[in-house]
Amino acid sequence: MRILFPLKNSKFMTNSIEKDKKRRLLYAKYEMKRLVLKSIIRDLSLSKNLRFQSVNELNKITRNSSLGRLNNRCAQTGRSKGNYRMFKLSRITFRELALKGLLPGVTKSSW
Repeated sequence: MRILFPLKNSKFMTNSIEKDKKRRLLYAKYEMKRLVLKSIIRDLSLSKNLRFQSVNELNKITRNSSLGRLNNRCAQTGRSKGNYRMFKLSRITFRELALKGLLPGVTKSSW
């Protein structure tokens, strides 16, 4: 069998998965605070001083806690491109597991 993804067990892949997990935890932690601060900033009926303070406070929050920093990654390999959201697997890993019959309900189509 041909090796489709040689970096499967490398330290780099583990590190990228751990970084993404950390970012997801930070996002969950600061999500409500970000939403409140953003709504204050957008509300033009509030004073400029209060809105400016909210901007400064929002800037103090770590950037890794923003939604834009999150990547969909393969749960097994950590690959960031070509992922199926429903399975949380890359196209390569998905194909390998589907052909082995390890994904319930997934069969190779033929018509």
